[in-house]
Amino acid sequence: MKQYFEYSDKETEYLKSKDEKIAKLIDKAGHIYREINPDFYANLVDSIMGQQISTAAHNTIRKRVAEKLGGLTARKINAVSDEDLKSIGLSWRKVGYIRDFTDKVISGEFDIEALYDMDDGQVVKELVKLKGVGKWTAEMVLTFCMARPDVLSYGDLAIRRGIMRLYGLEELSEKDFDTLTARFAPYRTTAALYIWYYANPECTLVIK
Repeated sequence: MKQYFEYSDKETEYLKSKDEKIAKLIDKAGHIYREINPDFYANLVDSIMGQQISTAAHNTIRKRVAEKLGGLTARKINAVSDEDLKSIGLSWRKVGYIRDFTDKVISGEFDIEALYDMDDGQVVKELVKLKGVGKWTAEMVLTFCMARPDVLSYGDLAIRRGIMRLYGLEELSEKDFDTLTARFAPYRTTAALYIWYYANPECTLVIK
């Protein structure tokens, strides 16, 4: 059963009260349904698999994972060879990243459950210690696995593109990004859903 990032009128009304542009976007777009995967191990491995490849290529790998492995668990990954992982379309580097993470989970060196008692910054700090995990990947895990309410990633190209389109900007420094998006706290993840929606080239909404 699919699960989606949950938000309500509380979040959208707050955002609308803070910014005219985002208010118009929320009213025109309606409720955004964005799927999440609360299985931490599977979510992070899938994120590593999808790094620096197209959505189509990522979906092909996901299909092969379902066919060959039946899903993503530490035990299933541990039971197959590096060559098997390579055969689903992964680079040797990604195979190494996934193997390293899997070994740490199985040995108990990496404690997934402990992350849920940490704040966002602490979670990012722990995740970037893993091979192949940078700040952007950590922020996507916060968003699409842990469903944290206040995440908006400057490192996400689509987020930057959506903000620039929404506000008519030709460039967007990280400092300006932080200043502009601070008004959306503590519900920046809900704002991110709408910004991603608006960044999609297929989105025909016009916000003035």
